[in-house]
Amino acid sequence: MRNMGSSDEKVVAVIMMGGPTKGTRFRPLSFNIPKPLFPLAGQPMVHHPISACKRIPNLAQIYLVGFYEEREFALFVSSISNELKVPVRYLREDKPHGSAGGLYNFRDLIMEDNPSYIFLLNCDVCCSFPLPEMLEAHKRYGGMGTILVIKVPPESANQFGELVADPVTNELLHYTEKPETFVSDHINCGVYVFTPDIFFAIQGVSTQRKDRANLRRVSSFEALQPPNRSLPADFVRLDQDILSPLAGKKQLYTYETMDFWEQIKTPGMSLRCSALYLAQFRFTSPHVLATGDGTKSATITGDVYIHPSAKIHPTSKIGPNVSISANARIGAGVRLVSCIILDDVEIKENAVVIHAIVGWKSSIGRWSRVQAEGDYNAKLGVTILGESVSVEDEVVVINSIVLPNKTLNLSVQGEIIL
Repeated sequence: MRNMGSSDEKVVAVIMMGGPTKGTRFRPLSFNIPKPLFPLAGQPMVHHPISACKRIPNLAQIYLVGFYEEREFALFVSSISNELKVPVRYLREDKPHGSAGGLYNFRDLIMEDNPSYIFLLNCDVCCSFPLPEMLEAHKRYGGMGTILVIKVPPESANQFGELVADPVTNELLHYTEKPETFVSDHINCGVYVFTPDIFFAIQGVSTQRKDRANLRRVSSFEALQPPNRSLPADFVRLDQDILSPLAGKKQLYTYETMDFWEQIKTPGMSLRCSALYLAQFRFTSPHVLATGDGTKSATITGDVYIHPSAKIHPTSKIGPNVSISANARIGAGVRLVSCIILDDVEIKENAVVIHAIVGWKSSIGRWSRVQAEGDYNAKLGVTILGESVSVEDEVVVINSIVLPNKTLNLSVQGEIIL
């Protein structure tokens, strides 16, 4: 037996990225850029979990697993590896294998460094990623896996995987994915740490499926089964196929985060998550947040990120919760509140942007307003301009989504402009 805390226990992290067919709810923003590279608080979405992995002791490697073309991530992977001084590799899946099957598919690469622990994270989750603390808890529990969980309002719990854990030992006792009736107000955050035994568990599911398929062929067993319900043997889902069956068997445990947690499914949620990450920067890296009192630079209130290449007029007022990307130009008297301004956007004099995402290369005319109510869950709760949208002078755009390359010369409210 190796010593529990021995310094030779290597760790690898696997981040699930999804693919172009998965991010459809993220349109029109995912037309231009793979969803994991969409900037939140001025950094690509996947940068946040990657930089959190950097805090894990003895981290040997980070793998990004998804269906996007390699070339879409080549630049990002090389720059983040250099910036964080940790090897990051992109692994492309040939076909959907399910969340656990994807891990199993690359088991030889993942086990190359002979790690003692494997983190599995979902890219579209926004939280503080307390990974070192989670690993410590996992070592104490001595199980096969530990799941990050959070307590949510009971009425919203059924959108997620609900779970029941032993209040004393934190053992996972029961797990259901999106239940019909209320089970628990604790939900799965989509962040896990496993020992390599997870591969045997996944293999077990595959073997069981193959056996069942054989049994169907040789008996009248299939007459008792609903038709076409069988999944391919190598398609293994983490929640239904691994977590539910192993609950209550002293193999899986939970670690509760007391910080924030959100799932980034829609553009509206990305604005909320950008705010959460900006607020976290206050504590983790305050130097990246902008400051200014209107004398030499713009007046800044609350948490604001401004890319060094952006040009901001000193009479503009910015914040709270604003993120401004590369080469944006913000004119005199402009007011920005709760918004994401993407690369190469121009906002002209005295325009106002509130609760909105302004797409790459878009322009907003003088005295125009682009705004919304700011309900992150409502379909039109945040106004979104796709790439290269032009809002002309004195035009008001409220609670609307505008697809790329449109010119608006009339005001709109509550519309999706195709």
